[in-house]
Amino acid sequence: MNVTLTLDDELVRQARKLAADRETTLTALIRSYLEDLAAEDAAFGRRRRDRQALERSFKELEFPVGPPTWKRADLYDRT
Repeated sequence: MNVTLTLDDELVRQARKLAADRETTLTALIRSYLEDLAAEDAAFGRRRRDRQALERSFKELEFPVGPPTWKRADLYDRT
């Protein structure tokens, strides 16, 4: 797919220099950036979905707990 961009001449000049310093083309530099951006977004989406699933499981596993029937001292009774 071809995409047309309107960019400032100075920005294009700097980006071409950067691409040349990296021994690549401006097109490859832009493609790489967009691929990284899409991968980062996909990873963020996966983390968000995983977190939501974990939060749902916490809610499903909740059960009511009444008042304690023991005293703190009972926990340390060593007799």
